[in-house]
Amino acid sequence: MRLDVVTIFPEYLEPLNVSLVGKARARGRLHVHVHDLRDWTYDRHNTVDDTPYGGGPGMVMKTEPWGDALDEVLADGYESGAASPALVVPTPSGRPFTQETAVELSERPWLIFTPARYEGIDRRVTDEYATRMPVYEVSIGDYVLAGGEAAVLVVTEAVARLLPGVLGNAESHRDDSFAPGAMANLLEGPVYTKPPVWRGRDIPEVLLSGHHGKIARWRRDEALRRTAANRPDLIERSGPGAFDKKDRETLSVLGWEPDPEGERYGRFWRRAAAVEE
Repeated sequence: MRLDVVTIFPEYLEPLNVSLVGKARARGRLHVHVHDLRDWTYDRHNTVDDTPYGGGPGMVMKTEPWGDALDEVLADGYESGAASPALVVPTPSGRPFTQETAVELSERPWLIFTPARYEGIDRRVTDEYATRMPVYEVSIGDYVLAGGEAAVLVVTEAVARLLPGVLGNAESHRDDSFAPGAMANLLEGPVYTKPPVWRGRDIPEVLLSGHHGKIARWRRDEALRRTAANRPDLIERSGPGAFDKKDRETLSVLGWEPDPEGERYGRFWRRAAAVEE
């Protein structure tokens, strides 16, 4: 995968040289190019922003530097043999960045990130490049950062760990929270390692049993418990076929029941009446 980032703070992307992403780069699994947007400014102050049309506080990033930068990045990528680029625009007004989106992006050969500052980038830039490639406007959460570089790091790490050969164990991400398949709408449960007793605290006996079926069931139940406690919205909107008979028994104990009236509201499960938290 080729990954380009255009930013006014290239130093913010230094973490891309360490940990899994750094190793992926060293192994040639990921080719990262960080570009300084100010290299495409032509005035003495290297201006990248201006006042917004219509008034209001803050500044807006200008079209000219972004257009020239993206044109050159695209030309360089094509010349190097890259193909099928996609533009990733980190923005609090984008769609939520999820594990499903990470999987989708991991299957693309070339990502170009445009982390903004100030009030964002002139909308015409996104509209222009949407005519040339897919555009992913993504939000990493319901909050606002000073800039999009931190979001680039988040998205890159989530995507890079899914690339073949990046994780030491290719199966490691199969049981992650939100992983496609059985864990799509669940949070991963608690995990344990040695020693078996620490400060008077034991690990669950089932994990020492060697019984793989019982261990798998325990992990599944714990995932259901954690999801019900921390993200009940995930339980609510899980489809009728998302849970097997044992899952439904566990959910019943946890105070959940199918919601026959909820489907039209995008809801399939509800808290049962008179069940203690």
